[in-house]
Amino acid sequence: MDKRFFNLYSHDFARVAVASPRCRVADPAFNVQETLRLAREAADQGAVLAAFPELGLSAYTCDDLFHQRALLDAVLDALQQLVEASRELPLAMVVGAPLRLNHVLFNCAVVVAAGRILGVVPKSYLPNYGEFYESRQFSAADNAAADRITLLGQDVPFGPEQIFELEGVPLFRFHVEICEDVWVPVPPSSFAALAGATVLVNLSASNVVVGKSGYRHQLVSQQSARCLAAYLYTSAGLGESTTDMSWDGQSLIYEKGDLLAQSPRFLQDSHLIFADVDLERLSLDRMHTTTFAQSVRRHAAEVERFRSTRFALALPLDKDLPLARTIERFPYVPADGKRRDERCTEVYNIQVQALLQRLQSSGHQKVVIGISGGLDSTHALLVCAKAMDRLGLPRSNILAYTMPGFATSERTLQQARQLMEVVGATAHEIDIRPSCIQMLKDLGHPYAEGREEYDVTFENVQAGERTSHLFRLANHHHAIVIGTGDLSELALGWCTYGVGDHMSHYNVNASVPKTLISHLVRWVADTQQIGENGADVLIKVLETEISPELVPAKTGTGKQAGIAPAGKPAQVTEDFIGPYELQDFNLYYTLRYGFAPTKVAFLSYSAWHDRDAGPWPEGGSPARNEYGLAAIKKNLGIFLWRFFKTSQFKRSCVPNGPKVGNGGSLSPRGDWRAPSDSEATVWMEQLARIPDQEST
Repeated sequence: MDKRFFNLYSHDFARVAVASPRCRVADPAFNVQETLRLAREAADQGAVLAAFPELGLSAYTCDDLFHQRALLDAVLDALQQLVEASRELPLAMVVGAPLRLNHVLFNCAVVVAAGRILGVVPKSYLPNYGEFYESRQFSAADNAAADRITLLGQDVPFGPEQIFELEGVPLFRFHVEICEDVWVPVPPSSFAALAGATVLVNLSASNVVVGKSGYRHQLVSQQSARCLAAYLYTSAGLGESTTDMSWDGQSLIYEKGDLLAQSPRFLQDSHLIFADVDLERLSLDRMHTTTFAQSVRRHAAEVERFRSTRFALALPLDKDLPLARTIERFPYVPADGKRRDERCTEVYNIQVQALLQRLQSSGHQKVVIGISGGLDSTHALLVCAKAMDRLGLPRSNILAYTMPGFATSERTLQQARQLMEVVGATAHEIDIRPSCIQMLKDLGHPYAEGREEYDVTFENVQAGERTSHLFRLANHHHAIVIGTGDLSELALGWCTYGVGDHMSHYNVNASVPKTLISHLVRWVADTQQIGENGADVLIKVLETEISPELVPAKTGTGKQAGIAPAGKPAQVTEDFIGPYELQDFNLYYTLRYGFAPTKVAFLSYSAWHDRDAGPWPEGGSPARNEYGLAAIKKNLGIFLWRFFKTSQFKRSCVPNGPKVGNGGSLSPRGDWRAPSDSEATVWMEQLARIPDQEST
């Protein structure tokens, strides 16, 4: 078994740590021991970087003691201990220290790894307002007379324009700034990100006042989002002087605007937080966001000032090292109930607003929609109802048709009838079997002669008849056909091309995946978006097994199929294309980020192989929330083959429809432009590299 697959560093993640050690003011000997204790703990947990607070070796609140030689000499002694101890630690440490260089005192971050001082970064912006008097003791980085210094006998780069690169992890490049540097209009880390830094580190002391914690979150979140980077923020805690200030020891780790980790505040002892940063996600987003490269060129003068220092560590690659971060099983559906309601509200309104605009601009006041009694057409009908409400038009302008075929079940037929009634649509029912029989006769199909042959032609004759009826009905009633197919079906090619469910005048579900549609329908039921009535039938729809209902159960009697009784359908969609919950996961990470199959499988395994591995949104099926690696690999293979090899021609000519989320759409006019005749070879080769079983 190759353990590298089960190791986060093999998939362009890096584990980082932020520390808030207990300190003693003006006691570097104590402070370095506490720093080393936390550093060893970080290394034991597999981290390759640990960041400590501003001026942590001395404490921040020394005031004029910073001008005492005894303290400055003790800081150097502590720093020497740190450098010596680092020889045995597979970890880069960033510590804060006051350093006197060429008769000038600087507030510095010192980067130490493998027995070397990799660089010293002085603070660029010194606050001298409110409770801060740093200009009394320190000089800003711009006052430095040289860009290299001798420190503890080592020749060391000096200055704020430095990037540190870890060998063996090519995407791990970090930059350091200090406290106030991120509070200014243009932080130094902004230019560092343009120069290639993916991890931004801030050594802060940061006393606490009312409201400051929330503002720190906003500041760090937005800086990480703008820079498409991870941002590590430290702050001082217990032990700093409370003569005029107090300290909460808040530590934060953000990645591109997303909070990965935060420490509790006001703890009574030293503490660490960890996060596994997805370096590839940052790199791919920078590549995808072309304005990032434009910014690099526009700020070329600042970018060119940066220097890089490479260093090596003994990476923990020879063992299982699973992700410590939570990978949501449903990337399109937030696990948190409040965020999920917000998501559903926004998606629903995007769909409604888009349809409303299409009706107004086209001059139509009526819509035609096919209602199967299943999930997708139910949600599309709900969108139509709300659009009519907002346009001030009667819901009877929704011309809804249920069209039973050879495998329609009594359950879905009754649900379709109930849905049309509770919504208030103008309800119609057209039995398509006679017209399908005529076409099958015209084709010379065996079914027309009484033989039970249920091939793709048999299926698509029904799908085509339904769509053909809808388009001609739209002509007849001066209406437009509303599509119901969703993003998941389009990704897997699970739709009938052309004259089939592939086509419509406008598809409100075009970029909504199946897992999200189920939660949208539940949300509509719970919040009574279309009125008090109807929640019961919506719940019934949610409980119905997903099936195209195009193939009836074989009778062996030659008897023509009719309306089937309620029960398990002969054709279960997920038996053919895999569980939607897995395939939507595969779709998100393939479409949104372009991750290789090996990484998608690693993420899927991290999310799905353990019942405690990630959150499960309300309404999910707890009996199915666990998948082993074999099932993950099998279903990923189904997805890759269908997505890259067999289905693109359908996506190359899809109807108009609104994009609803940053998970992407598959419209060739939007997020996805791909050749219809490409090969899936490289993806299938990557699939073969995934182990067939779990690590032992």
